[in-house]
Amino acid sequence: MDVKIRCVVVDDEPLAREGLLRYIERIDWLELVGECEDALGLDRCLRECAPVDLVFLDIEMPLMSGVDYLSTLERTPMVIFTTAYEQYALKAYELDVVDYLLKPISFARFLKGAVKARELLSLKRGVADEGRDYIFLRSDKKYHRVNFAEICYLEAVENYVKVVCDKSVILTRGTLKGLLAELPARSFVQIHKSVAVNLDRVEAVEGNMVVVPGAVLQMSRGYREGMIGRL
Repeated sequence: MDVKIRCVVVDDEPLAREGLLRYIERIDWLELVGECEDALGLDRCLRECAPVDLVFLDIEMPLMSGVDYLSTLERTPMVIFTTAYEQYALKAYELDVVDYLLKPISFARFLKGAVKARELLSLKRGVADEGRDYIFLRSDKKYHRVNFAEICYLEAVENYVKVVCDKSVILTRGTLKGLLAELPARSFVQIHKSVAVNLDRVEAVEGNMVVVPGAVLQMSRGYREGMIGRL
């Protein structure tokens, strides 16, 4: 699959930005769509340059750190942290970023991180392929292949989505709305602001309760009509 990655560089140091821009120019499948010096600039870039696939994000910046800004987003593009500080590595892991590059950054190390992002994007875009009946979900630094038929329901949990399957539960970073956009609409329907079900796994609907294997889920009034219409 030919993957072109639209990326943004964020760093308050002009020389650091210039170095990353030179690296991007050397990689033909990276497309620079924006550069900025702080979190406010990034916020503007994400709106004006959409879609943005990948952000090379500095951490310690004026007004708001990269970590703090990333924590405010409901749905994030892929992020590679670029920083001179090691102490944010654990937080980066919690935020499920693609990579953590320590300055000074060599081209070889930059390329390694970019390749990781390309592989992840290839997996995500592959879901749209005709006949595809599975999705790859990122959790615990791994990509888990999950067949659509195995999924019973999805539940939003703060900045993550809990994907409950027959024999496993996977917690992946993102929003319920974002994950539903990557799943076949014919099979998955939202029944609550924080819950969606696989119609193929629904065993019964009684009042405002939806029964799936291993769980009884509450359906909100506003989603009931849409759910009943899909049965």
